[in-house]
Amino acid sequence: MSRITVLGSGAWGTAIALSLAAKPDHQVTLWSHRTATAEALRLSRENHHFLPGFRFPDSLQITGDDASALARAEIVVSVIPSQFLRSTITRLAPHIHSGQIFVSATKGIEDHTFLRMTEVIQSCLGEAGNSIPVGALSGPSFAQEVAAGMPTAVTIAFSESAVAATIQREFSSDTLRLYTNDDVIGVELGGALKNVIAIAAGVLAGLGLGSNSAAGLITRGIAEITRLSIAAGGHRETLAGLSGVGDLVLTCTGSLSRNRTVGFELGQGRSLSEILAGLDGKVAEGIRTTRAALGLAHKLGVEMPITEQMGFILDHGKAPKAVVRELMMRPGRHEED
Repeated sequence: MSRITVLGSGAWGTAIALSLAAKPDHQVTLWSHRTATAEALRLSRENHHFLPGFRFPDSLQITGDDASALARAEIVVSVIPSQFLRSTITRLAPHIHSGQIFVSATKGIEDHTFLRMTEVIQSCLGEAGNSIPVGALSGPSFAQEVAAGMPTAVTIAFSESAVAATIQREFSSDTLRLYTNDDVIGVELGGALKNVIAIAAGVLAGLGLGSNSAAGLITRGIAEITRLSIAAGGHRETLAGLSGVGDLVLTCTGSLSRNRTVGFELGQGRSLSEILAGLDGKVAEGIRTTRAALGLAHKLGVEMPITEQMGFILDHGKAPKAVVRELMMRPGRHEED
């Protein structure tokens, strides 16, 4: 019996918990940061707000209690939104102990520090005197489809190959296939940065600019993501895999993508504040990631024209048509530069 705790009861956290709870040899707990939310989920046995239509199995435990959620867990999966990750892990760190394995399933970069999510977690645990393996789960995976049991393939990355193999074994099922990787940097940055490009893809769709522009954007988007990832220490081949091209294609083209939806509405002329209000508490990580990615790119001396133009739209209200025009009129260059 494997004991697994999922931190975060949003759509993705709920979907992961449902997938893991479907395996009879697992004891799964879903933790919510608010006791009232946990109690509502426990009583309704369904996440009506973030993932409606998927009943919780009787075996899935729900709690808002920090100590009981983590005391006996062997594997901890963090699906906390990036903006709340540091404060949440700092809160939970006293209850995390040696012998556990920590998996980050959050796709983002921290504001101001420009740290990846595993780095934030390691920083918080280190301050509490904890040192446990921390890795990243990423890849093309809409929460609704994972919860529905549709075939999905993702990547699990740890610097320790044996730990990655353990998570691969524990998480894999007839509907979820995991591939191992030791490039935590590339896997995390691929998963985070694709959300920025997905906003751009949505902008093009909102402007009605067709399939040619979308294909060009996706292709140049992966080039941009790869440049930054390599500069940060990631591997080029990682970005050609599930956590790079795979996740990028899904998020740029899939109708379930919140980031693409945000971009589409921007392309249609709506304001960012109006769009965010319409999300009703749901998170589009690409908005915050755009700012952090630009900070990291500046720090590492990497050019990211698509991300830069998304920053102008999100933070300065630049007209989407003007952004497209500027990208198209940039000086010519060799494709492999």
